[in-house]
Amino acid sequence: MTTVTRRAAVAAGASLLAAPRFATGQAAARTLRFAPQSNLASLDPVWSTAVVVRNHGLMVFDLLYGLDSTYQPRPQMAEGHDITDNGLTWTIRLREGLRFHDGEPVRARDCVASIQRWSKRDVLGQRLDVLADEIAAPDDRTIRIRLKRPWAGLAWALGKPSANMCAIMPERIARTDPFQQVTEMVGSGPFRFRADQFRPGDTAVYERFAQYQPRGEPTDFLAGGKVVHFDRVEWKVMPDPATAGAALQAGEVEWWETPLPDLLPLLRRNREIVVDVVNPAGNLGVMRFNFLHPPFDNVAIRRAFLPAVDQRAFMNAAIGTDPALSVVPAGVFTPGTPLANDAGLEVLSGPRSLDRARALLREAGYSNQRVVMMSATDLPVLQNLSEVAADLCRRMGINLDFPAMDWGTQIQRRTSREPVERGGWSIFCTTWEGLDVSVPGSHQPLRGHGNAAWSGWPTMPRFEELREAWFNAANIEEERRIALEIQTTAWDLVPFIPLGLVRPPQAWRRSITGIVKGGPALFWGVRRA
Repeated sequence: MTTVTRRAAVAAGASLLAAPRFATGQAAARTLRFAPQSNLASLDPVWSTAVVVRNHGLMVFDLLYGLDSTYQPRPQMAEGHDITDNGLTWTIRLREGLRFHDGEPVRARDCVASIQRWSKRDVLGQRLDVLADEIAAPDDRTIRIRLKRPWAGLAWALGKPSANMCAIMPERIARTDPFQQVTEMVGSGPFRFRADQFRPGDTAVYERFAQYQPRGEPTDFLAGGKVVHFDRVEWKVMPDPATAGAALQAGEVEWWETPLPDLLPLLRRNREIVVDVVNPAGNLGVMRFNFLHPPFDNVAIRRAFLPAVDQRAFMNAAIGTDPALSVVPAGVFTPGTPLANDAGLEVLSGPRSLDRARALLREAGYSNQRVVMMSATDLPVLQNLSEVAADLCRRMGINLDFPAMDWGTQIQRRTSREPVERGGWSIFCTTWEGLDVSVPGSHQPLRGHGNAAWSGWPTMPRFEELREAWFNAANIEEERRIALEIQTTAWDLVPFIPLGLVRPPQAWRRSITGIVKGGPALFWGVRRA
């Protein structure tokens, strides 16, 4: 029995008495109780890349644009925009009546300061930082952005809900050093954060912002009207799956963001609980190499893995055999998003051959160098991906060292650029948020800019050239052509190997309905059934 299975077995047999008890009564009817994926250790969605911080940020802060269910940007805080001067000038007009949680009106200068702070932290924001000749506020409702070169994707960048989102906050707060965390949570989103009731590691409380004015259009993911039906949302941190599962079954919480895969059959047997995929963009599994040291500085050795990687085996281990919870085959862009394509995908979707992989490894000159594969034992999806990858390495004949560590230790160790003899690493498996890896601009595993690249630090100028071409693309057809070339190039240079798309389900009680699908857990639209 695996560690994950043992944990699930304990959870399945856990007494409902393990669940915490919360207040009941009339006030509880207007309260939604939610078990988030992890502790809210940071509050600043511009400073942090953590998914849980992004989810918090989407409640408290609004965005100038929101992505709809087709992942296209639509005006949100913005009323609309004009693009003039051959694409060099964006004039964005704010909606009337926008207010911050402290009662102050949202002014264009607040948005300018927020954009400028975001532009120092986010991968697409940094693109704006380079391109912008001016980001100014000619009046209280007008934002003017003048560019050195046209950038058709600017609205998408301002509206993407992934890491380092462009949260609009008051100017006095947005002037905080972008490399220092903001702690005062004053946004203009549909919920106010109750800092006075925040207990890190236990409870975060959000209250409906009465002065929030939702757009008039129907809700469409992050676009349209963000209509709130609960006066209060309580996040109850429950890192133990037994406690969270018991609390959901007992009705002590009504929504669990990350149920353990092995617990899903138990939850599905409960007629009062719904288990479903909320985020179809999911998380793309990746196998990442260290390009600085042998053996993976040799591209031929990286290519040797391609005939042997079985994406279905990786996905079954990560999330189970339910086909609704994963997608294969998966290329370098998130399946189901506009730039996903099948160029050269037969290298992963065709017949698998371990013998072919072994032969390629020999031809590439692998000489039994020790390979260190890191694995985070406290994150079941990543641990299970790593177990399959480790088994593959051993069957290919690789001299594997497979040390166990927690996620925090792995994050620290993967910053090391030393060889394995001095505490470095060779390979690891992880996942990336589907929206982050849906376009070249924010796709960190595809970057090839050496020392500034994501862990592994590949120097691959061709990817940088293609990324630049994507930024300059005039239309979606040109973007798709570039995406095809990027994927074809990836099978040749192998910056990483996609392992499939994980689509983790969420679980909630039938007493609530209207959960907005398309991405992260969102708290508008949801109501009592």
